[in-house]
Amino acid sequence: MGIQITPSILNADFSRLGEEVRRIGSADWVHVDVMDNHFVPNLTFGPTMVEALTRATDLPLDVHLMIEDCDSNAPAYVEAGASSVTFHVEATRAPIRLAREIRAQGARASMALKPATPIEPYEALLPELDMLLVMTVEPGFGGQKFLDLCLPKIRTARDLMRKHGVETWLQVDGGVSLETIERCAEAGADVFVAGSAVYSAEDPDAMVRELRARAEAATS
Repeated sequence: MGIQITPSILNADFSRLGEEVRRIGSADWVHVDVMDNHFVPNLTFGPTMVEALTRATDLPLDVHLMIEDCDSNAPAYVEAGASSVTFHVEATRAPIRLAREIRAQGARASMALKPATPIEPYEALLPELDMLLVMTVEPGFGGQKFLDLCLPKIRTARDLMRKHGVETWLQVDGGVSLETIERCAEAGADVFVAGSAVYSAEDPDAMVRELRARAEAATS
């Protein structure tokens, strides 16, 4: 598995999301940020919007749940058509059981860590996951500045994946841009969420390709 770019539609024009996802045809996934105004201070999409997006694009949907009670709510997003569902370990009572349930329903299971949440206590969970998301900003809003202090966590996560011999993807989300993606790739990330960097560009799809090229160059 090589470098993957997953543009976040959090920074897209919500009034014409179908058109917006068609502007990123070179992307590997569409990243959908689901927020409930409880776990994070913002409110965005729900399962109905995810279902609508599956009819607007052939790209797989990478759904990131920034919501309370992921245990109860995550399965609805698989049913709505998500190909990958990310739950926050800080909002999940039984992460192993939830990861297995998501996988059993046919989607990829991913676990997210906020910037202050260490990876080491969850080392044993890595074989249960298809992807680990290391947040490089505080979740809740797009356009935030990348937190360099998260780079050691990315390196540690990659080292732990090598230790256990797992092929878990390592995703970063927050402040990913042409200026930061190389540092993330060098630290061990291989899946990159980019929102404002993509949708503020004159040509979002060209930005997707440039981001991928930068990350590939950093790991060649």
